[in-house]
Parts: sequence; C-alpha cells; structure tokens
Amino acid sequence: MRIYLTRVFVEDQAAAEKFYTEVLGFRVKHDIPLGDARWLTVVSPDAPDGTELLLEPNGHPAVGPYTKALVADGIPAASFAVDDVRAECDRLQDKGVRFTQPPTDMGEVTTAVFDDTCGNLIQIVQLPAGS
Repeated sequence: MRIYLTRVFVEDQAAAEKFYTEVLGFRVKHDIPLGDARWLTVVSPDAPDGTELLLEPNGHPAVGPYTKALVADGIPAASFAVDDVRAECDRLQDKGVRFTQPPTDMGEVTTAVFDDTCGNLIQIVQLPAGS
C-alpha cells in the first residue's frame, strides 16, 4: 500500500494553484472542471508520478472551523520534505512567503512553518541524510 493522494483545503483554487506552482514550484498534474470547482492536483517536479496534493475547495461547512482551529493552534495542514530547510526558507522569503516558525532544530530533523496564503499552515522538514 502507498499514499496516492492527500489534500489541503483552500479558500480559492485559482489563488492556490498560483501559490503552489509559481511560489512553491509544484506542477499541475490534473485540472478537471467539476461544476463550480475543479479536481486540481499538483505534484513535485522531482516526482511527477508520486503523491498528488489535491487543492480542494473549502466549501464543506466543517472545513472552515477545522482549518481555522488548526491555524489558531499553529498546526500545519501538510508537511513537505526539503533538502535544506534554511535555504528553502530564504528562497521562499525572497518570494514574499511569511513564516510562522523559523527554521528550528528538532533533534534529527529541522522544521519551519509558513502560511500558504490559502488558509493553511504548511511545514517543511529536512530529514536526516539517507532518510
């Protein structure tokens, strides 16, 4: 068994597509119209056949309170692995990304958390070599 798809709920799919592709560097994998919304997934350019991230509209009544509570408590909705957290923070800050947690050593990993401008906090993590 392997993870095929995961999601983040977003306030605006067009804005999320722009942020996740132009700022973070992901690529659109699927963009299928579904009435007022789209089945919009992005993937890492390093793993185009890997796990897809669904940028899902936050229209369900439970989503608003859920995502607001996560943000209020500083809990990331997703976590992305990077080779160098500090370098990635610098790159993203140069693009205007606001971090809520600067690079922080947490034992064997280093993490940072940023606001995705779409209603979520996202964690980036640098894993130990060979992980």
